Amino acid sequence: MSDTDRLDALERRVAELEKRFETRPATDQTGTDLFWALDGLVDRVPEPGAVLLTGHVTLPDGRAARWQESGGTGELLDSDWAQQVTALAALAHPARIRLLQRVLHGAGTAHDLMRVDGMGTSGQVYHHLRQLVAAGWLHALGAGRYEVPAARVVPLLAIMVGARR
Repeated sequence: MSDTDRLDALERRVAELEKRFETRPATDQTGTDLFWALDGLVDRVPEPGAVLLTGHVTLPDGRAARWQESGGTGELLDSDWAQQVTALAALAHPARIRLLQRVLHGAGTAHDLMRVDGMGTSGQVYHHLRQLVAAGWLHALGAGRYEVPAARVVPLLAIMVGARR
């Protein structure tokens, strides 16, 4: 390879790197790499890529949720999205979102949840609780107590993060 060819190749590589970093900041406010998880995924998964959801959460009640799930781009684009309608539809009501948020903050009984402002009648609260249980977002513990299953905490919070965009 001639010196000119090597220089051209090097200039192309530098241009690609510059382009890659033009579209996103390199660090967050603390000086750490903002995209460490993304960079790790890119290093491990060939094109056309994948989606990764991961998180670790300690809830106010002391329960810990550590969770990770991924899916390849092709698999996700080709799958039947209608299979997730029940889970998503259960979240598509303001009262249900508020109930889940209150449960995550420690309001674990139906009685506690009925005291949330604007929640409606006890019948309405139980209707929403049944919908959330049926979709897997809540687990009935018995004696009128509910919790968000640990395996659903991070996905729920990831949906909330994604909905902010």
